[in-house]
Amino acid sequence: MDQAVKLIECPRDAMQGWKEIIPTARKVEYLNALLKVGFDTLDCGSFVSPKAIPQMADTKAVIPLLDLSGSRTKLLTIIANERGAADALAFDQITYLGFPFSVSETFQQRNTNSSIAESLGRVGEIQNLCIKSGKQLVVYISMGFGNPYGDPYDPEIVFEWVDKLVAMDIGIISLADTVGLATPEQVASMTKYLVDKLPATEIGVHLHSTPFNQQAKLEAAVQAGCRRFDGALKGIGGCPMANDELVGNMNTEWMIPYFEQLGRLPALNKAALHHCSMLADEIFTGH
Repeated sequence: MDQAVKLIECPRDAMQGWKEIIPTARKVEYLNALLKVGFDTLDCGSFVSPKAIPQMADTKAVIPLLDLSGSRTKLLTIIANERGAADALAFDQITYLGFPFSVSETFQQRNTNSSIAESLGRVGEIQNLCIKSGKQLVVYISMGFGNPYGDPYDPEIVFEWVDKLVAMDIGIISLADTVGLATPEQVASMTKYLVDKLPATEIGVHLHSTPFNQQAKLEAAVQAGCRRFDGALKGIGGCPMANDELVGNMNTEWMIPYFEQLGRLPALNKAALHHCSMLADEIFTGH
């Protein structure tokens, strides 16, 4: 079998834009069920302003209630500044801190209330905190394939910022198609460039997509040598700061048989997955 891929399940991304507040107990039930499936990582919450993302205001209450016993899955939470990082670092259960680093000036201001240059400084400070605490920082390149605001964009702009991040010893960098603008050709060329240029860095993709082009985007990333893939059950989610409700996450339930067919699916508990799928139906569709 070819080398198995890493599947990062992102219920945080699915939940954060949901208009109805999901009760804390319901989130805990869902996350604990997901921990039994066998995903590499669970993007389970965020330590950001509750005014900006009210759905995630209870992350501090959720984390202590997660049962990691018997699970190989590691926890990731999103942070946007040093204060959020300090909150996340207080939890031994959390392995990864995820920082959304946008190459769009407009989106970086909207998402983290800072400029790109200021955010690079934040990344440096947070990286130092992670090193001291034995955690690992994952940097997401938001708007990595273009932006809808008219901000300057070119793949070379992305690569220049990535070079600065790599100079800080950021070990995991994920290209994010925040509003689903990427073409399969873009995904292929940009992912391959980073995979080939940065063999010591784990390159991932966090692709948002409409159903009609998700397979082409996924295939492009696979063929480019990517091994780290973000998704969410039911394909729900997307960034609420991007104001695009039509574009969702890659659907994990579609990705799993795709990677299984390629012989690159990690060992998963299919019964636990089925249970999670039913819970997702209840939470997100009311069925």
